[in-house]
Amino acid sequence: MTTAELLGGRAARLAPLAEELRRRAVPVLRAVRRVLGVGTPAGWTVAVVAVLAWVGGGAWGWLELRVAALACVGALVAAAAFTVGRSRYAVELDLRATRVVVGERAVGAVQVTSTATRRLLPARIELPVGGTAAGFDLPALAPGETHEDLFAIPTARRAVLVVGPVRSVRGDALGLLRRDVVWTEPVDLYVHPRTVRIEGTAAGFVHDLEGQPTRELSSDDMAFHTLRPYVAGDDRRHVHWKTSARTGTWMVRQFEQSRRSHLVVAMSTAADDYADDGEVELGVSACGSLGLQALRDEKALSVLTSERRFRIGTGRGLLDDLTRIETRGRVASLDALARRTADEVRDATVVVLVCGSAPGTPELRRAVSRFGADVRVVVVRTSSEEPVGVRTIGNAVVITLDDLAELPAAVRRAGTL
Repeated sequence: MTTAELLGGRAARLAPLAEELRRRAVPVLRAVRRVLGVGTPAGWTVAVVAVLAWVGGGAWGWLELRVAALACVGALVAAAAFTVGRSRYAVELDLRATRVVVGERAVGAVQVTSTATRRLLPARIELPVGGTAAGFDLPALAPGETHEDLFAIPTARRAVLVVGPVRSVRGDALGLLRRDVVWTEPVDLYVHPRTVRIEGTAAGFVHDLEGQPTRELSSDDMAFHTLRPYVAGDDRRHVHWKTSARTGTWMVRQFEQSRRSHLVVAMSTAADDYADDGEVELGVSACGSLGLQALRDEKALSVLTSERRFRIGTGRGLLDDLTRIETRGRVASLDALARRTADEVRDATVVVLVCGSAPGTPELRRAVSRFGADVRVVVVRTSSEEPVGVRTIGNAVVITLDDLAELPAAVRRAGTL
């Protein structure tokens, strides 16, 4: 038998033993982590001071250090008395609305019911919200008694906030030891961007549900273009009999091919394209306003950013995706976004490019040139300092926007240019 075969046989015999040791060690390690996790930074500091004082008092014969060590141990023992025991609660986190708009207050309640057979001592309830935590004092509860705390979450800016999980905290007044017990699952709170309704727009910018005629000619459609001589294979239903009788030659109707409008909203997420966070938020709100109006009008809609393309199903799903938008450094430029949009969405009829005030006229002209002549291009350029205005760059319309409330009027004006 070779050395490799001998080692392989020993490994095969030891594998079940190793698996059994691992299985038995897992609960022990979990218990050790649970015990060690009770200590706070202050508690661990007191424990280290106790050890050092005891050792130093023995080495140097200082009774004072030994007394200090015993005092530290006494404080830890007293703190442990506040953490032992088992709490029995039924906890419910009721967030009245999981989706709110920036500026609205999200309201909810934490309801705690005692499921113990004896009176429970006072405790503290903590509710993490985003990167902070709200605390509630829980009074002593008799068996079956319920305590409810109401809370309100301010929503100053667009974000996805993780609310919860609700946890009970038991510990001493000095903060040496602390034991947390988690009672609920976390809940995502979406703080949607502000939006406005865009109605009464002109020139098919938003309202062209029945399709737009194109420059492509067709022998069968709805938009009549002209008459032409009959050729073999034409549908005789389109023969114009009056003209044919007058000219002595069969004449058939020629149509302009029409197609249902497809709105594409593409927003740059390059941090260099925006002067400040206000321009970013205004751009997100403009995207949401245009997208929601397209969905209300049952138009085909595509939404892209510099990094991804959204899967649009409902207005709520659109706003959820927009809530997660963040600008980043080293992200493709507006021109790269326009080029990718033209490649990925080839059936677009209206394309709205959204960016900040940083891109100048040359950058905007280069981005607009990525689309064909049959695509209407509108650039929404958000600015914190420039007033609202509408101008043209080639065949494209550029809207400078400084206030979301001005968007409907600017879109109507753009539709008449």
